[in-house]
Amino acid sequence: MTAIPLGHILTLAALLFSLGLVGVLTRRNVLIMLMSVEVMLNAVNLTLVGFSRYNAWTEGHVLAFFIIAVAAAEAAVGLALVLSVFRLKQTTYIDDLRLLKR
Repeated sequence: MTAIPLGHILTLAALLFSLGLVGVLTRRNVLIMLMSVEVMLNAVNLTLVGFSRYNAWTEGHVLAFFIIAVAAAEAAVGLALVLSVFRLKQTTYIDDLRLLKR
């Protein structure tokens, strides 16, 4: 079994992070923006696990599990907020949600 070079792992993580960043900056739908943030968090996890694998740092995998748990909690809270705002305004687009006044 051959090991994947660290450069390949970091390149994939950079591409995923860039894709998430483009999604956050260009999309106006809140749900797409939340998914893009999740992609960015997964890219950070991939970087963390890649460095921990090549530096024989065993705590990196455990830290990645905690980041996944925090990302799941963030997604649940974010989705609850989006649902409550959708019930109020009937839209999930950022441009329509700039002023949350009735």
